[in-house]
Amino acid sequence: MSDNRREVMLGMRDAMPVWFAVAPYALVLGAQASQVGLSVPEVMLMTAFNFAGGSEFAAIQLWGSPLPMLTIIAMTFLINSRHIIMGAALAPFIQHLPKRKVLPALFFMADEGWAINHAKTLARAREQSAQDAFSFPYYLGACLPFYPVWVGSAVLGGMVGPSLGNLDAYGFAMAFPAVFLVLLRGMWKGGRAARPWLLSLVVAGLVYLLLPGPWFVLAGSFAGMLAAWVWGEAQ
Repeated sequence: MSDNRREVMLGMRDAMPVWFAVAPYALVLGAQASQVGLSVPEVMLMTAFNFAGGSEFAAIQLWGSPLPMLTIIAMTFLINSRHIIMGAALAPFIQHLPKRKVLPALFFMADEGWAINHAKTLARAREQSAQDAFSFPYYLGACLPFYPVWVGSAVLGGMVGPSLGNLDAYGFAMAFPAVFLVLLRGMWKGGRAARPWLLSLVVAGLVYLLLPGPWFVLAGSFAGMLAAWVWGEAQ
């Protein structure tokens, strides 16, 4: 087995447990979409072209007649703004790669795959140089499989949604926070390094309480980034 193939398989192996947590809330997304009037092909197109679950849930919550298109576009941008921070974290590792590889790969950069890859990169960086710590094949193995899992589960949800009734009764919503708690644990490097996370959480919580809409996502993301920069410079 070649080194690249071995890295892809390793990324898939590390990501596999999270697939089973992602599938339930993709199922919920598809079911909710069907219950507000989207057809199965429309669910497939939405999840395939906008591979970002949070903004898709927001769009479904806003769906109505007449369709608030500008509001949905604005909410999608705000919620997906976290990808700016995620992309910036990857930039030092992928800037030497050709754009024909980087741009398609970034399309598949969802939260779960990014976090799994980032945790692995940090672990390897403790043992070797930062440049060698990042593995592009591992990144692909960790990120790409989430795409068919997400789209396929959402389509299945769209097919069975009308027969499910009240989705909250099934408890699928617990899968979402559970996944991110596990991912955060994988990147834990001690209380001092977690200070930007804490500040991001506090700022996001305050903005959530004070302002309607998903502004808390943008505020929490940039508060955490600013804190990491300031404390990093101080060290």
